[in-house]
Amino acid sequence: MDIMIFLDRCCCQYHCLDLEDLWIAGCLLILHASDRVSRVEFLALLTNMSDNSSNWSQSREERSPLSSLAESLLGSIAEIMKSVIYIQVEKEIFTEIGCYFYRVSVIVMELHINWSTPTNTTEIIQSLCKKVELAKSFTANLGENAQIIRHAELASVVKQLEDVMRGIGENLSLIPLSTYGNHEYAEWAAKALSKEMKDVSFVVSPSHGSESKDQQLHRFPPREEMKQVETDLYSIDADASAMNLQLSDTSQSYMSANQDQERPIILDRNDPKSLSGGSSLKAFPQLAQYMEPLYDTFFCPLTKKVMEDPVTIESGVTYEREAITEWFNKFGDGAEIVCPKSGETLKSRNIKSNVAFKATIDEWKERNEAARIKVARAALSLASTENMVLEAIDDLQSICKSKPYNKVQVRSIGIIPLLTKFLEYRSRGVRNVTLELLRQLAEDDADGKDEIVKTVDISTIIKMLSSNHTPVRHASASLLLELSKSQSSCYKIGTVAGGILMLITVKYRQSSDAFASETADQILKNLEILPGNIKIMAENGYWEPLLAHLFEGSEEMKMEMASYLGEIVIGPDRMAFVAETASPALIQMVQSGNSLTRNAAFKALKQISCYHPNAGILVEAGIMQTMVDEMFTRMTHSEPMNSKSEAAIILANILESGLELENFPVSTQGHTMSSDYIVYNVIYRIKSISPDDLNINFIRILLCLIKFPKASATIVSIVKETEASYNLIELINTTNEELGVASIKLLIALSAFMGHTLSDRLCRTQGQPEKLIKNPSEISRITELHAVSANLLAKLPHQNLTLNLALVNSNTVPTVIKSLNQIQRSGTRSSRHASSYFEGLVGVLVRLTTTLYDHQILLTARTYNLVEVLTELLTRAFTDEVQKLSAIGLENLSRQSITLSRPPERKKTKILKLFIFQKCVSINLSKVKGKGEDFSLCPIHGGVCSSQETFCLLDAEAVERLLACLDHENVEVIEAALSALSSLLDDKVNVDNSISLLSEKHALSYVLNVVKEHKEESVLQKAFWVIERFLVKGGDVSVSNVSQDRLFPATLVSSLHHGDEYTRQMAEKILRHLNKMPNVSNTMSFNM
Repeated sequence: MDIMIFLDRCCCQYHCLDLEDLWIAGCLLILHASDRVSRVEFLALLTNMSDNSSNWSQSREERSPLSSLAESLLGSIAEIMKSVIYIQVEKEIFTEIGCYFYRVSVIVMELHINWSTPTNTTEIIQSLCKKVELAKSFTANLGENAQIIRHAELASVVKQLEDVMRGIGENLSLIPLSTYGNHEYAEWAAKALSKEMKDVSFVVSPSHGSESKDQQLHRFPPREEMKQVETDLYSIDADASAMNLQLSDTSQSYMSANQDQERPIILDRNDPKSLSGGSSLKAFPQLAQYMEPLYDTFFCPLTKKVMEDPVTIESGVTYEREAITEWFNKFGDGAEIVCPKSGETLKSRNIKSNVAFKATIDEWKERNEAARIKVARAALSLASTENMVLEAIDDLQSICKSKPYNKVQVRSIGIIPLLTKFLEYRSRGVRNVTLELLRQLAEDDADGKDEIVKTVDISTIIKMLSSNHTPVRHASASLLLELSKSQSSCYKIGTVAGGILMLITVKYRQSSDAFASETADQILKNLEILPGNIKIMAENGYWEPLLAHLFEGSEEMKMEMASYLGEIVIGPDRMAFVAETASPALIQMVQSGNSLTRNAAFKALKQISCYHPNAGILVEAGIMQTMVDEMFTRMTHSEPMNSKSEAAIILANILESGLELENFPVSTQGHTMSSDYIVYNVIYRIKSISPDDLNINFIRILLCLIKFPKASATIVSIVKETEASYNLIELINTTNEELGVASIKLLIALSAFMGHTLSDRLCRTQGQPEKLIKNPSEISRITELHAVSANLLAKLPHQNLTLNLALVNSNTVPTVIKSLNQIQRSGTRSSRHASSYFEGLVGVLVRLTTTLYDHQILLTARTYNLVEVLTELLTRAFTDEVQKLSAIGLENLSRQSITLSRPPERKKTKILKLFIFQKCVSINLSKVKGKGEDFSLCPIHGGVCSSQETFCLLDAEAVERLLACLDHENVEVIEAALSALSSLLDDKVNVDNSISLLSEKHALSYVLNVVKEHKEESVLQKAFWVIERFLVKGGDVSVSNVSQDRLFPATLVSSLHHGDEYTRQMAEKILRHLNKMPNVSNTMSFNM
């Protein structure tokens, strides 16, 4: 228990004590004591008071009336101690008096005072109170008048105090033994103190000004008397221990030297600095070495040190074995040998171990070390200065080093809790020695490690690994290394947030601190004893321990490591290393492990395979055949997991990496991934009754295989011949959205090979195709399922009349239009799938424009004015795909305009005939009004046209928007726009009027610009065709406009040399029109 806490408790229980006074008095008595024994005794008293005070504690309700006397007695003693501190004359006498009274207070606190206390005890305590009160009055009066009191008066006061103390000693000897309860040590302490106080004697020096050595006060009686006085407060036998041994001259001379060197500390009660604890316990290093009295016989005459292995020679003198052996060796054979101490001639060199004396010395050492530990504890409790702390810890280190058992004593006395506060001490030196002492206490001591871990905040030690002070950094690393040898400590270190990460960081800083790096590496190795720590290491990027245990650990450890590998997110920088190292072991676990081990291995492989660059590593490790066997061959009915599904996930991940695995062997029978056996088994297992995750991953595998030519042919063949397509269509409406998305994606991929078959089978399925397009009111958020569903309808063959009629008859078109309008209002940023969904909806509308020959579809196109819708979409330009589809739809609609355009009904009135004649010869669009009827004649199509009825691009003002698309960067958009514009230059329409109208809008400049900026064959072919139409029908004006472009002829020549057949033909025609190439027909006629 900490001394300060103990004193605080005393003040709480006994309100007569003044905590500040008692504490200051105790501390300053230690510092003021001029001789070694005074300080040692007081420190021992202070420590023992802390250790044994629990028996004095009583609740106020249980206290007897006698307790009030005890309270008063303790309060008076505190006043005496406070007074003697400030007496500046005869300081040694009054310091000794204070020590005596402090010892009396400890005896009083050891008394078991209760309601059954004998009557004579009450009388004794009352007598003690009177004597102590008398002493208090003496010391208080002297403290106030010490500077003016005469020598005779001072001697008289000292004599009176001497008499009082002898009386107190007499009272102590009369206290009944039963009052001490079962604490015999208190009885012995009281007996020893009583004996000393009854024999106490003080000698006042002749004057106040100085002290001569001859007149210095001696605290102890003469040497002969000391043989009969027990000086150890807690000796086993108060009489016997002093009678058997005598104080050595060495110890006395040692004390005298210290007395000469030390200067008493003078405190002024008016100076607060003198009470601040700023003074250091200067004599601590010397005092710490010998706390118990030393005796002559303990010292070897040769080494002058306490003997470790005492041996006795023929003369009867005892020496240190090593020293006397070295002495004997100085004499040659046959030479006369003498005893180094007595000078007696020896007849032999025989030495005999003095076992009894060694036991006595060992006993003294134990008692001395115990006392030193108590003193060090008291010093650490005080901790008034940095120097005091350093010296106390240094002494504890030497004590622990001398004998392993001393570490147990250090721990039992409560040193470790005291050391905790010094880990955050302001001085780096204190932190360093504290760490070293903790390491020493933990070394080769499991209990010590456990206590340190329970008491000390491990995070504080770990933080010191980042200290800028190298000794502190090394000391913290060394302590952690020692602690990590205990499993409980490893657990505690692992639970510190960021602790293992810091150790890993230090490990990788080999260049900056090699010692700390190597130590951290050893700590991490020790921490591997717990799998949880290995997991934390892996989470912080240190994968080597996990991978090592995955290969070399027990079956249970391998399973746990594989499980961790499946849980932890692997960083990209370590993914390849982990995959390359772990894959062989994981595949082996899948092949030969139990169900739990296989499950863990599958999870790890699934995690590794998700990173596509690892696919090659897994394939090289042999994973393909293992996963195929798991899917089609291995029977796993008894396993709680579905290994087929796990294998399918891993195989799908590998195939999605893009590796060319079409012809990769995956079985011992020579099957490859594209073989009929593999493809059939995958397709056959895709059923509505199969688990959803299995279906999803089998579809993922097919989506990868369909990219390979051989595999795609096999897949299409099997799907056509079986009910697989119906199974896929049935999975569209499953409650599992991921499965629905996967099924539709596979149908989209198959549509390129068997689109009409899929369209027909889709229409035969109940509820299709209308269920693919949801009403906007039913959609709260556009999902991937909505997007792929719309795109399936957009990707299936547009000319499939059955599907188009099904869409019209199921009122899907108004739903599509409504959805498009809603997305245009909210924007495509409302969902990441909105753009794809929007493109699919536009594709649904465009597909209807390919079957306008059907009257139902034609009526639908007119009803919803698809030309206006597509023209608006062309303008809004949500995505390139939308613009391309809109242009394609406009081309399809425009090519129907010549068929749908009809001349107006003729009226027989002359005025009407004349009006119509005049307007028909006009190039501009004209309107005739008569009797409330409006109609117009289209200069291109020759009849009455409108955007809604005949899909006329001119009436819809779509030409300008198509021309604007020619400036687009996307080639597909440009190509679609050129195709739409080409519909206005077809031989079925009035080409002359079309060219005239297009020339007004500078269409030729747009097309020439396309030729300059784009070199794709498909674009050049369409652009050359439009230019050629301008040259043929536009006359000299068009030729002049084309000839002004100086770069165009070079493009034509290049296309003539390097283009395909159709491009060369078109280039050749244009060059002839530009007179850049001879006309073949004219040349032939000339030759003929």
